Amino acid sequence: MPQLQAVGSTPGRSARSRRVAVTLSEINVVPLVDVMLVLLIIFMITAPMIQRGVDVNLPIASRASRIEGDRVIVTIPPSYRQNHLIYLNNEAVRFEVLQERVRQKMEVSATKQVFLRGDGTLLYQELMDVFDRLKGAGVEKVGLETKAPGER
Repeated sequence: MPQLQAVGSTPGRSARSRRVAVTLSEINVVPLVDVMLVLLIIFMITAPMIQRGVDVNLPIASRASRIEGDRVIVTIPPSYRQNHLIYLNNEAVRFEVLQERVRQKMEVSATKQVFLRGDGTLLYQELMDVFDRLKGAGVEKVGLETKAPGER
């Protein structure tokens, strides 16, 4: 710390040294970093738990290929027979209003394509009923999603 001596004082006398008050104008970032790291760890642990989809047992196809990009997915779960709920991009929709909801999505979409994920236990007629609703909504192409033989 810098020290000042009084003017006119002799070094032999008991000269009182005066301290100059220095203000600390720095922010202590160590606690901030600690808190941010704890929050990062909490979010990294909880994020996979939040992403929960609909359980569907997809049929297996030997020549399945991955589809990338933003797409409209219609999922028919095994509980479709009881409650007639279909999932449109993870949003539950009743079968009766599916056609209108898909038509609204197709208005803003450049490609008129929908991917249909149906559970393997569904009847063929149930799948075709949903297929007809999609075609009635203006969908040009309906892709049937499957999984590869080794895929879970």
